[in-house]
Formats: sequence, structure tokens, C-alpha cells
Amino acid sequence: MGKVLIIGAGGVASVAAHKVAQNSDIFTEIMIASRTESKCRALADAIEAKGLVPKGSIKTAHVDADIVPELVALFNEYFGEAEKRTEPCLVMNLALPYQDLTIMDACLEAKVSYLDTANYEPKDEAHFEYSWQWAYRERFEKAGLCAILGCGFDPGVTSIYTAYAAKHHFDEIQYLDIVDCNAGDHHKAFATNFNPEINIREITQKGLYWEDGKWVETEPLEIHKDLTYPEVGPRDSYLLHHEEIESLVINYPTIKRARFWMTFGQQYLKHLEVIQNIGMSRIDEIEYKAEAADGSGPVTVKIVPLQFLKAVLPNPQELGENYEGQTSIGCRIRGIKNGEEHTYYVYNNCSHRAAFEETGMQGVSYTTGVPAMIGAMMFMKGLWNTPGVHNVEEFDPDPFMEQLNTQGLPWHEIHDGDLEL
Repeated sequence: MGKVLIIGAGGVASVAAHKVAQNSDIFTEIMIASRTESKCRALADAIEAKGLVPKGSIKTAHVDADIVPELVALFNEYFGEAEKRTEPCLVMNLALPYQDLTIMDACLEAKVSYLDTANYEPKDEAHFEYSWQWAYRERFEKAGLCAILGCGFDPGVTSIYTAYAAKHHFDEIQYLDIVDCNAGDHHKAFATNFNPEINIREITQKGLYWEDGKWVETEPLEIHKDLTYPEVGPRDSYLLHHEEIESLVINYPTIKRARFWMTFGQQYLKHLEVIQNIGMSRIDEIEYKAEAADGSGPVTVKIVPLQFLKAVLPNPQELGENYEGQTSIGCRIRGIKNGEEHTYYVYNNCSHRAAFEETGMQGVSYTTGVPAMIGAMMFMKGLWNTPGVHNVEEFDPDPFMEQLNTQGLPWHEIHDGDLEL
């Protein structure tokens, strides 16, 4: 049992906070902190109103996650002096990936362990990789602190699926394809299922996959094919760069090829093409003449087009109420067991409606927030608490897989089926 501090108040943080509250036998105290404390308080009030925890028991705070001293002061105030702590303490970073490094710096200074769901990405460059966070390994190890990276669904559960397959079903994993289908309908002309700024940056990057010991780069959305998803049917699936492959090919060196696929509808892609063509996906600052608030005349302001677009698009947190359908995410694996080739498909299907009824959020937030809570639970139980910086597949997958079945994300297996890849 221990204290947890959640940074962020968006869709994923909302789900994680609900699930933390549902497991009060593991988490003794909860704090939710973000730049806008009113959002944290509204979330805390919603959870308390459901009777998951006593009224007034969830603490909230304002913090700017870009400012290390602010974070350190909050951590020390909430967790107490490091030398006097008697229970596990964990910061769950469910804010933006731009803030991973400042939060890790603050955790080191305040002597508290760390968990996130997405790897670091510099704000001024649409590029993400684990090297920035892996550079913290020695410092966390020397401090006796644990940093758990990428504990959402993908990355996160997909990496744990791979670890589970390697432990129980294969002597060698040779081919890995991670497949992510959102077969839901939110009834909007165009909307993203998580932070639009992060989502669009990710999708418009060049594709990248691992084959025969090297990285192969493709043009954005260049490679695609129909894949059949359980209870969904065939969907056009596009090869993307995704961060979990970076660590999986290191931790499972027998992998000959590893790829990540995600589905997109034609309407979504049409809107995305227009957004790119008119320059609204740009992440550099441009100057814009606007009328001064006091009516004194025009003033020149700087805006980032993609951040402006985010402000006018539907809020992903508000999609859940009318969201229909389900997600289907899993790993399709081919490899060797006892000298023979076998295939294995492990996956979860998550209903948007069921996710909303439980947490008020749609399925994409749910599939990320639930694993984040389970990772925190693994830390609190001492099952995942090795000093250093670790990707989730480096830990024992079995207790995590057990919790997926009890916390709302049950998984299914298909042995020796047609992987289509």
C-alpha cells in the first residue's frame, strides 16, 4: 500500500484516477495535480460522488509540470520528507510527453519513483524515442528509485503481451506485429481520440519498422493492408512508427521483424490530408495580427498552428457519451517452440459504451488509463520495483496479465491461427 500522485486531468488521468479509487486497498492516498486545479477538483468530486472513496479524501493541487522546482515542492509537501517515508510513493505522469524529463528530474530530486504511458517528445520537433529517458538509468539506479516507462496499452499492454508470449509460448519470437483498431463511431466529422496535438504529430511522421537487424523508414501512411479484427471484421490498417518496438527488439533480440499497424477511416484521412495541405499541422510559430483585447488596435501575436487546431477540435474527453463500437488491440506473433513454428494472437476488445458508463471516458482513454493504474499497483505490491529505468516488458508479465482480467481489460488468445501478416 502507498501514496500516488497523478499529474494530469485529461481523459487518461480521469480513467486512472477512477481505477486507483476503486483499489483503495492498494492506494492509501490520492492526489491529482495539473496546471488547472479546477479540472482536478472536478474529477475528484466526480469520483467521490460515486462513493468510490470518502468525500474530501482526494487531494488536488496546481502545478506547472514544465517547472522542476514547482514539482519538487509539491512532491515533498505531499509525500513528506524522503527520510521519514514509511510506504511506497509513486508519481504517475499522465500529462503530455513533452513533460517527461522535467517530471523525472523532479522525481530524482524529491526521491520518489516514476511511471508514464508515453515516451519523451521535444515540443519543437515531431520526433520521439526512448534515448532521452534511457539516459536516466544510472541516476535512478543510484538513487534506489524505479522508473516504469510506457505503461499504457500501446505502449504498455502490447509489450506485456509480448513478454507473456515469450515466457509461456515461445522459445524464440521471430515476427511481431502490433495491431490497433478503433472500430468506434463518435459521430463527429473529425476528432482525435486523445490529445489532438500529440495524435496528429504521431500520425504524420514517417513510418518506421525493424527488419533483419536494422530500421526501415517509409513515407507517412505509405504501407497499408486490410487486417481482420475479432468481432469487428476487416479494416484498412496502416504501418506507423511506434515507440514500444524500439525497446522490444532490444529485449527480444531473436525478433527478425517488428511492425506496428493502426486503422484509419477514409473520412479521417481526408480531413488529415486537408489539415496538412493548408499548414494546420505545423508545429513552428507563426505571427498573426489580432485585435487587442482593450480595443486599442491590432497587435502581433505568435501562434503554433497545430495548437490552434487543437483548441477548435472536439475535446477527446467529451467524446464518450455518444461513442459506439469498440477497440481491438493486440499482438500477432510468429516464432519457434520446441523446434516447431507456431503463431499466437493475444488481444483485448474494449467497448466505448462500457468504458463511458464506468468512468465517463471513451475506450481509448480507458485502454490507456487502466494499465497505468495496474502498473502503479504492481509497484505498490513490490512486484515491479527494481531501481533504474525500465520498459514494462522487463518485469514479470504474469501478475499484470491477471489484473487485466479483473480490472476491465480481459484478454483472449488464438493459437496457430492465420495472422494475415
